[in-house]
Amino acid sequence: MDYFGIASILVVISALFGYINVKFLKLPITIGLMLITIIFTLGAVIIGQFDDTILQTEREFISNINFGTLLLDVMLSFLLFAGALHTNFDQLKIQRWPILAFATIGVLGSTLLVGAIMYPLLTAMGFNVTFIHCLLFGALISPTDPIAVLGILKKVGAPKKLETKIVGESLFNDGVGVVIFLTIYAIAKKPDAVIEVSEIATLFIQEVGGGILLGGLLGWIAYRLMKSIDNYEVEVIITLAAVMGGTLLAHKLHLSAPLAMVTAGLIVGNDTIRETSMSEVTEAYVDKFWELIDVLLNTILFVMIGMEMLVLTLDTSYLYAGLIAIPVILACRYISLFAPVKIFAKRLDFVPKTTLIMTWGGLRGGISIALALSLTADMNKDLFLVMTYIVVIVSIVGQGLTVGPIIKGITKRYSS
Repeated sequence: MDYFGIASILVVISALFGYINVKFLKLPITIGLMLITIIFTLGAVIIGQFDDTILQTEREFISNINFGTLLLDVMLSFLLFAGALHTNFDQLKIQRWPILAFATIGVLGSTLLVGAIMYPLLTAMGFNVTFIHCLLFGALISPTDPIAVLGILKKVGAPKKLETKIVGESLFNDGVGVVIFLTIYAIAKKPDAVIEVSEIATLFIQEVGGGILLGGLLGWIAYRLMKSIDNYEVEVIITLAAVMGGTLLAHKLHLSAPLAMVTAGLIVGNDTIRETSMSEVTEAYVDKFWELIDVLLNTILFVMIGMEMLVLTLDTSYLYAGLIAIPVILACRYISLFAPVKIFAKRLDFVPKTTLIMTWGGLRGGISIALALSLTADMNKDLFLVMTYIVVIVSIVGQGLTVGPIIKGITKRYSS
């Protein structure tokens, strides 16, 4: 099937399932779409026991989609730019140091903890895994997903400073998490090679630092171009060009495209820059355009997550391993956030129980699945993919549906 055919079917399915969610379920779009798609897929599997026409058609369709490449190389840049564009820059500036600590020390700490705990647990369960492959699982499951959590936080009316911490961390830790994953992946691919710490440090600095610098340059160029004209059509196209051209350039230069897009989005979306570079008409069109892109790609992404069930090897022992991984990952995230929160809490007046809320509000999403799909067979791909899928489903559905009441309960309790 050609690209247009695949895109057309995904948009039609997204529109249909989105309608069902809005009309009947009335759940946050990420949760509702994924649940409907999973139910639809399970229905196809059940019907497939009697007549496998629908099941085989869905399997063939999914096999034509390279989920990892589509998300990491294409969709993620658009989603992160859109998310950053609507993030409160002033609050982000105030919270920059804890957010930086969460997105670097927090992700790295969680990666090491998850790997160190899951290795003996999986070995005890009889799986033939290595420590480096468990670290890979820790790296792919540690980044939280701003795409999944942003809409939920806005819907429950979370305090702005708390929303900024969770969303700001998620925006940046995607890029950092992908770099950590790729670094460990390179080591795992050559287990007998001599690993130079300087090489790893250089790669990390190039990807992270270079990505942020590129994003800053793209944001500044977009700002200067938009300031020099007053034409909303062209100005919207300039923002689109910054994302598409910037992503292409980042890949060519081996820089972090996600971090570049987050940085560019924050600059273009900054209130001060908006006031000096956009008219009210342009600002409205830019915002509406990127909101529409955000919603469209979100719906397609979570439909694809639900359909990816068909590529899983549903071994019972894999399911048990995934269920065991859930509390381990939550505990590791709590521990990795504990020290940064304690360090910055008094100086920046954190919301009570920030560590608990950020642990439960740190949802996992499509990025973790995309990274798991990039593993090779000798890296225990089938095992870690099933584990990742279980963690993502429980995270989005379980944590996603309960994080709102938890935030409301805690803020109400401490404000009264």
